[in-house]
Amino acid sequence: MKKSLIYLAFILFPLSVTGQDVSLKVEYPSVVTAGEQFSVMWTVNSGGGEFTPPSFKGFTKLMGPQTSYSSSTQIINGKMSQETSYSYVYYLQADNEGKFVIPPATFTLKHKTYVSDEMNIEVVGSSAQKQNNAAGANNSGDESEPEQSGNDIFVNLSLDRKELYLGEHIVATVKIYTKVNLSGINEVKYPPFDGFLKTDLATPPLTSLRQERINGTAYGTGIVQQFLLFPQITGEINIDPVQLSVLVQQKSGQPDPFFGDFFATYQTIPRAVASKAVKVNVKPLPGVKPDDFSGIVGKLDIKAELNEDSVNVNDAINFKITITGNGNMKIASAPVLKMSPDVEVYDPKILDDVKNGLNGSSGQKNFEYLLIPRHHGDYTIPPVTYSYFNTSSGRYEKLTTKEFHFYARKGNEQNTGTTVYGGVAKEDVKYLGKDIRFIKSASGKLSRPINIIASKRSFYSSYAFALFAFLVILFLRREHIRRNSDSSVVRNRKAGKVAVKRLHAASICLNNAEIDKFYEETLKAIWGYLSDKLNIPVSDLTRSNAISALEEKGIEEDRIKSLTEILDACEYARFSPAASETKAETIYEGASQFIKSVENSIG
Repeated sequence: MKKSLIYLAFILFPLSVTGQDVSLKVEYPSVVTAGEQFSVMWTVNSGGGEFTPPSFKGFTKLMGPQTSYSSSTQIINGKMSQETSYSYVYYLQADNEGKFVIPPATFTLKHKTYVSDEMNIEVVGSSAQKQNNAAGANNSGDESEPEQSGNDIFVNLSLDRKELYLGEHIVATVKIYTKVNLSGINEVKYPPFDGFLKTDLATPPLTSLRQERINGTAYGTGIVQQFLLFPQITGEINIDPVQLSVLVQQKSGQPDPFFGDFFATYQTIPRAVASKAVKVNVKPLPGVKPDDFSGIVGKLDIKAELNEDSVNVNDAINFKITITGNGNMKIASAPVLKMSPDVEVYDPKILDDVKNGLNGSSGQKNFEYLLIPRHHGDYTIPPVTYSYFNTSSGRYEKLTTKEFHFYARKGNEQNTGTTVYGGVAKEDVKYLGKDIRFIKSASGKLSRPINIIASKRSFYSSYAFALFAFLVILFLRREHIRRNSDSSVVRNRKAGKVAVKRLHAASICLNNAEIDKFYEETLKAIWGYLSDKLNIPVSDLTRSNAISALEEKGIEEDRIKSLTEILDACEYARFSPAASETKAETIYEGASQFIKSVENSIG
């Protein structure tokens, strides 16, 4: 009796739950400091609806929503009560000081909308901010001291300088600060660095933290990633915050009074943190750019060499220019050679050996030119100029190579073969051989072929026959597609063939003395045939609606009666141990006769 009452209470309880009032509550801090990261949680005591958060204007949304569900059941003095709650947590960061009003969130359930309270949050400045603002007047250079957010864990995006020239490099460092134990970093979302060419610097994996004191507070710090940035536009560029999801270790339960924290258990809780946005002022390069400006901002040196000073005409000679120094060497343009028209100059082969580090990009870049003199004589490679912008002096500087000379010898005509001259020819072109012949000027003998296949009557007859065959095949193909377009008609047409195959499988079971399986296959054949022939799905096919459909099709009453007898016999024989092979053969013959008679009647 007691069990029955408990079961009844569980059955009736959902009715009472559905009738309870739905409430949407919000929990949030009323006062936060600028740069602080905090959480806002909405709790609703019903599921199955749609939660819509408000717009977080004035704050940066770091992560969310993180959803959770809890349920509790109590039975006191025979009275059972249950409470359920669904939570939606968002992590925000306060950007600017002031008083902000966040509009209510909504929860829609069964076309009814429930609204939470609006949030009034005041953002105040922290003491650390004031200290940093006061120190900002004295420190206009790199950002060595991070700005604390007031939390026990925060991330900082620092730059080694805030003002630079266009094309000059800066180093961006993503660094994490924590006063709690971390088990790892779950996810990192770096900003896109719009307006910069970005190169990832090799950063060791963050396996341990080192202690640093920030404004008198000890933090465990570690570098997450460093980037080498080259600005591509001028003006003030805004770099978006870095967003991290870290795993924080927290103790679960009370410590043991005897062993302390030795046997304490920990749980990992994800936390979202984000840095502040950073602004960079990029100055344009002063003055007028030289025509031979390489695009490099930094410090360069140039060197050139010629591998030979004497070659034969049409032989190649290599001229190599090497640019060394620091700057964005990847974008260094090729020097321009001003050569005589009698020297053919190919596009240079470019090889570079550039390394990226905290001091920027440094290394060398080689430009190897292939020169081919097309006429004998003395040639001069004039000095090559190459300009760059020197950040130390704040002006353009020009590099110049020395002048090179080489001589093109007149080669032996028997060995060198045909000579090709480029540019302005300085002597008459010679007759170089008899490998090019004149067009034959004598008239040839033309004759008309005797047999032309297009003149035969069979040629046109074969075309007519091929066209007729194509039309016949096209008609048959379309008729075949039309007949097979309706799946129910196809199943009806092939029902007899499919049933015969299934009965054949039943006969094999009968020959193998597998009587139980025989009856099972026979029932499958009959029910499958009725489903296909009467266009009734197997899931909806019953004996009553099958008989009704057969009567509508005009099947004789004797045939319908024989069907019911076969079905009764098969269903009885499947569970009767007295089934015999003689009775099975009779059932097989009866099923075959029934299918044949229906095929002849319905077609």
